[in-house]
Amino acid sequence: MITDYTGEQGLVPGAYVRHPDAPDWGIGQVQSCVGTRVTVNFEDRGKVLIDTAVVGLVAADAEIDV
Repeated sequence: MITDYTGEQGLVPGAYVRHPDAPDWGIGQVQSCVGTRVTVNFEDRGKVLIDTAVVGLVAADAEIDV
């Protein structure tokens, strides 16, 4: 199942996501959400602050993708 997270809908701390323009970052886990600003800790990139009004994150099923 692929879900495009834009704005702040659907994102909660603990959710697993991918950055659609940076697949090499791997799976990221949402650390915090404040408005459209989301902090994500990616496997191969580390902690990144993303504005979901600009970039729509894609849901990653942790059990399948990890």
